[in-house]
Amino acid sequence: MRGPGAVSSASRSKRSRRSVHTRPVSSEYEQLLRGAYDAFNARDIDAAVALMHPDVDWPNAWEGGRARGHEAVRAYWQRQFAAIDPHVEPTQVTPAGEGRVAVEVHQVVRDKDGNLLGEERVIHLYTIREGLIERMDVEEPAPRGS
Repeated sequence: MRGPGAVSSASRSKRSRRSVHTRPVSSEYEQLLRGAYDAFNARDIDAAVALMHPDVDWPNAWEGGRARGHEAVRAYWQRQFAAIDPHVEPTQVTPAGEGRVAVEVHQVVRDKDGNLLGEERVIHLYTIREGLIERMDVEEPAPRGS
């Protein structure tokens, strides 16, 4: 997204490396988050935003800063989708402590002509409130094997 996704390594400065754990996440939260990724990858901004709390706080990893609220996230994604073609596939969903959920993703970003701009594995860290996504942050994953 650059939103669940499409984040450059440079935009994640000062973020910790997170090791993804293997404990299960509630099926409700996993369903919510997978629905957000499905909507993002289908470019269904309205469906994705509907899964977010009205006060959502979202990383603007593509341009820098944060988008707050439905309209700001919608506008961010409209700009992003007009310029690049990100695809973000969740590979693992796990609890992250303090009521948060970590989603390891494989993201591929292409330009509008289909040329590969970037491909990487990152962690999307979510806070969920009242059954909706309230906040998302992006972190570097721990190196494989740690």
